[in-house]
Amino acid sequence: MAGAVSGCIFCQIAGASTSTALLHSDEKVLAFQDINPSASRHYLVIPKEHIPTVKDLTKCQDDYALVSHMLDVGKSLLGRDAPSSKQYRFGFHQPPLNSVNHLHLHCLALPYTPRWRCLKYTSLGPFGGFIEAEKLLQRLKL
Repeated sequence: MAGAVSGCIFCQIAGASTSTALLHSDEKVLAFQDINPSASRHYLVIPKEHIPTVKDLTKCQDDYALVSHMLDVGKSLLGRDAPSSKQYRFGFHQPPLNSVNHLHLHCLALPYTPRWRCLKYTSLGPFGGFIEAEKLLQRLKL
């Protein structure tokens, strides 16, 4: 896979060098279950291209289109797999609080399990934390 980073677990998944079961795959992104879920359904949508974090995205049409597509895929998967959920959450951890340096959208069908996990998905304003996908899209829009 072009642009893969050696040692990046998500690049390995994108390059099909793991046995991770994929929920979705297309020319730009793929999706799979989080190995440490924080909700009844907790999926990750990643770009096939290695982009380290949200800080590496710029205000341009390509990055806006990528994040928008990631969000569409996540919404579609949760709509299919957790249709009775009353609330969904979509967003990204920002450095230094991201666990893997490969852009990944968290897609959660709430409630959190256990409830305290909601703390991991809190915005810390100018200090980072979690950014909702819609807020990131506003930031990237031309």
